[in-house]
Amino acid sequence: MSSPTGPAPGLPVRMPRPRQSGRHRRPEPVAAPEGAPALVLAVPGAPTPAVRALAEEIISIARSELPGLDVGIGYLDGYAPGEPLGDAGPEETTAGAEPVDGPFGAETDETGATAEAAAAEPVDLGGPDLATVLAGVAAVRAERYEFARAAGREVAEPEGPAAVVVPLLVGPDAALMDRIRTAVEQSAAPVGLADVLGPHPLLAEAVHVRLSEAGLARADRARLFTVATAADGIVLATVGGDEAVRAAGITGMLLAARLAVPVMAAALDQEGSVAAVAEQLRGSGSTQLALAPYLIGPELPDGLLDAGLKEAGAPAAEGLGAYPAIGKLVLSQYTTTLGITPAPQGAPVR
Repeated sequence: MSSPTGPAPGLPVRMPRPRQSGRHRRPEPVAAPEGAPALVLAVPGAPTPAVRALAEEIISIARSELPGLDVGIGYLDGYAPGEPLGDAGPEETTAGAEPVDGPFGAETDETGATAEAAAAEPVDLGGPDLATVLAGVAAVRAERYEFARAAGREVAEPEGPAAVVVPLLVGPDAALMDRIRTAVEQSAAPVGLADVLGPHPLLAEAVHVRLSEAGLARADRARLFTVATAADGIVLATVGGDEAVRAAGITGMLLAARLAVPVMAAALDQEGSVAAVAEQLRGSGSTQLALAPYLIGPELPDGLLDAGLKEAGAPAAEGLGAYPAIGKLVLSQYTTTLGITPAPQGAPVR
């Protein structure tokens, strides 16, 4: 048995395993540097339940790679304080239902809810717009500084950006980036703006996996190079005009190396672009085309993908969505913008 002063003689003692040296050693876990700016994800479109779930999953992946990081999500078409909610607000309500006598004599609507309860029920405003989130980040940083001073701590006044905004876009989109840039420039506190997520080899992997999930590429070898595919030509569909098509073409070359089939980029938001690319692929000998959305999802206007499917006359894979690499690239753009390397957890902060 062990004694209060240590293990009994002859019993094994568990010792900490020495850290393996060399390039194959396991990486140390990392944590966000103290006082690091918040990572704010700029999400195109409105904060529908599906978009919110997607954004929250992506930001969760990013934060899991760098524990302790302050994060936020701002929607380009989100709710701003003081905005009118409209006749019925962002969600359906029971306004206008005929009042009836409730079981306890209270006046209720046709759903059985009392007027008082309906008035007290919180309205789901969706998600805040980007400008509101940036204002909140700046306020939190100021509050933390004042709290530390009130507690008697010697702290330096905050310097540098209060946040880094990372656009949830795989490629350039001038109209969306202009809106994001405007929100950043109008922020009361200094804010950094990261680049879009692509092009990147991880995005080629993500498209490949989505193709395999749709039965358009071999799923068992989806992460390896030079594999057979059910499709012998890929239309890589994006939005954002010519600039987005050129950027998608770089990822397309990486995807073509993985699939060993031709891949050409096309713009869903340019009429005839998908049809022209599909015709060019068929003219070069491809007989079984597939359309691969080079999109995360929120940046895609309603109806464009359906129109692209008709133009291509081919089956399609799902969008990239919350593929794990998306969250990792979000964090990578954040750290690249700041020029920092995350410190291992437990390491002293200098």
